[in-house]
Amino acid sequence: MKNNLLLGAFLCFISAVSWGAMFPVANSAFHHIDAFYFTFFRYFYVSIILAVWLLWKEGKKAFRFEGKGKELLFFGTMAFTVYNLLIFWGQDLLGDPGTMVASIMESLMPMISIVIVWLLVRRRPHGFTLFCVLVGFVGALLVVTKGDFGAFFAGASNLVPSLLIFIAVVGWVIYTMGGSRFSNNGWSALRYSTLSCLLGTGVATVVVFITTVSGYISFPSAETLAITAPHIAFMVIFPGVIALVGWNYGVSVITPLNGLLFLNFVPVTTLAIQVVQGAGITMYDYIGTVFIIVSLLSNNIFMRVQQRKTESKTYFKGRLQESESY
Repeated sequence: MKNNLLLGAFLCFISAVSWGAMFPVANSAFHHIDAFYFTFFRYFYVSIILAVWLLWKEGKKAFRFEGKGKELLFFGTMAFTVYNLLIFWGQDLLGDPGTMVASIMESLMPMISIVIVWLLVRRRPHGFTLFCVLVGFVGALLVVTKGDFGAFFAGASNLVPSLLIFIAVVGWVIYTMGGSRFSNNGWSALRYSTLSCLLGTGVATVVVFITTVSGYISFPSAETLAITAPHIAFMVIFPGVIALVGWNYGVSVITPLNGLLFLNFVPVTTLAIQVVQGAGITMYDYIGTVFIIVSLLSNNIFMRVQQRKTESKTYFKGRLQESESY
């Protein structure tokens, strides 16, 4: 059991660091290839690897939808079309600043999930959690706007790409929520990841084909593919296969509450890489990152305290009922 916990924690850590590193890697690739084909080639190979892995581990029966085809198509589209296409498209449109913006938006996933649950279930979060959500979004705004709120909201060149990134992150949050529906029905993390990836990548392929035919993008040359091969290889292995399956498995072992802590490494990794690369980092990037990390940690600690209180109440209530039965 202890070994499983250590493995789960390690996989969550590797996943978070991989996600933090993928934005600087993507930014470097965007000097040569557009975001659409970059995403297409990445998940084309990821889909093949996952399909072979699933076939080897669980056999042909694991590829049956079991009446869940529409759900898999929806959640797969949210992750591998909405998230993957829009987040890199938005990052590419923003240029170099888009690297930090995309990373910060990624780290906001826990906060966004709280808001989505509130809207869907009509269950209002605790006041302190809402305060943490507010602090997190203020941190994101500082990074996105670089402190110049007026100029940012007045210019569509910044607002639209940032909105694309935000929609992308919401798509991944929805996909993550869908994972619990399938794990509760006995589906492995690998099976859910593979089938949703195959369907979502299929939808993304259609989108890439349409944008190519329309003339918005063009198929990359052999030289471009050769230059970006190392970038795509990294994206396939780490943020693709390892992070996708590893995160789903890790969270199932160490619990989502513990897993969320590792998301703090996403903006930290991106920030560290950019500093090493000598990229232009503003004071607002540092302050915004600190805001988000503090909000995530604070809310996580608060949730732990609330969970322990609930467990204590349940325990004492059970003991009281036992004593009354005698």
